[in-house]
Amino acid sequence: MSKEILINVTPQETRVAILENGVLLELYIERSRNKGLVGNIYKGRVCRVLPGMEAAFVEVGMERAAFLHVSDIVPFASSKDANERASISSLLHEGEDILVQVIKDPMGTKGARLTAHITIPSRYLVFMPNSNNVGVSTRIEDEEERTRLRDMLMKHEDLMGDSGFIIRTAAESATHESMAQDIMFLNKLWESIGENTKKTKAGSVVHEDLPLSLRVLRDMIDDDLEKIRVDSRETWRRMQNFAERYVTESNIVIEHYPGERPVFDLYGVEDEIQKSLDRKVHLKSGGYLIIDQTEAMTTIDVNTGAFVGHRNLEETIFKTNLEATHAIARQLRLRNLGGIIILDFIDMVEEEHRRQVLRALEKALEKDHARTSVCEVSSLGLVEMTRKRTRESLEHILCEVCPTCSGRGSIKTAETVCYEIFREILREARQFDAKQLLVLAAQDVIDLLVDEESNSLAELEDFIDVPIRLQVEALYTQEQYDVVIM
Repeated sequence: MSKEILINVTPQETRVAILENGVLLELYIERSRNKGLVGNIYKGRVCRVLPGMEAAFVEVGMERAAFLHVSDIVPFASSKDANERASISSLLHEGEDILVQVIKDPMGTKGARLTAHITIPSRYLVFMPNSNNVGVSTRIEDEEERTRLRDMLMKHEDLMGDSGFIIRTAAESATHESMAQDIMFLNKLWESIGENTKKTKAGSVVHEDLPLSLRVLRDMIDDDLEKIRVDSRETWRRMQNFAERYVTESNIVIEHYPGERPVFDLYGVEDEIQKSLDRKVHLKSGGYLIIDQTEAMTTIDVNTGAFVGHRNLEETIFKTNLEATHAIARQLRLRNLGGIIILDFIDMVEEEHRRQVLRALEKALEKDHARTSVCEVSSLGLVEMTRKRTRESLEHILCEVCPTCSGRGSIKTAETVCYEIFREILREARQFDAKQLLVLAAQDVIDLLVDEESNSLAELEDFIDVPIRLQVEALYTQEQYDVVIM
């Protein structure tokens, strides 16, 4: 499998595309005016404690106060019962300063989600200053390798002190020396954060995560990655220096792309980004997906479309559903869809076909960096799943609510607007002594009033005994109109 990372840098934004065998799988965007906050550490001030929600709102200098749940302060804290969580009122009070970290960016009308369990990642380790546990990434499944890595870390127990560490997947290639360097680097960084916390006033950031281009080297390198191409010489130099210092074991080639044709155009990434904003996703067989993203959940409907199969209906449905599992897994990563996701596969009669489709979906999701959980097929033939959401979806980053339909996805017909205008004319005529009425509306509405609804308009004019003039307003949407008394 060939895997490449493309990095497009402009003064306004940095975009990172991850490709496997030339196919776009993931896209990350960081804008200079609206950088992601996940990983940043703040000195916050508690502005409100909500015992009924077992949570608190913390002021960290953002537009909206951030949310901190009791479970993100202490896992379980009670002398009476280990399963009884300590109350938020006993842990925090208004006006108190607290060191917190962002685990979820602000989304829509919701503020950022915080945790008091600070974690700081490096190349091979995740540092946990408020814990003394030692763990290994769940992505490392081989038990012998897990034991080897844990033993290698514990040989540096004198450097670890009372802090906890999680061994990352990338540590499979780490040496004793590089792991020791990581521990010392994290210890120094934590000391620096402690000093900054003392000097910083409440509501301010004390530590910012690396920029996106450097997070690529820290978080996205694996054994399958062959090349990183960067179209900015300055960013390329910065990445080279970072790699020489912190990613010395990696053989990844970091190339500067000097071509005149944009690197995203060269690999067809721009076209894929445009397609990822469409509701409809075409499958190679002729079937298609319909993806609808709402605030509560995302729904994905599978349809056979033009695919008619060769043997029988059940086989056609089964093949379409199998193909859809791979397309769904890719679209979830590419669009960064999170939260509750409902998959409406085409109904299958055979139980074995249902089982195979579910297993194919789980296998396709294995490479997803975000944590996913898939339920069994329900009695209605639906598959319910969740995907961890830490940042805005691609649609929310690139798009905004349509000003014409206000996010409804549909607008009133010209006929509906005409009848609303008739009712408004009657209302105006009964309330006011008008000599003439002027109707301002969009072109399609006026055309309908002049043509198909001309008799109705004439009858209304006779009924109220007031002349009615029509005027097209080019800037009006189809739903907008005004009835003006002259």
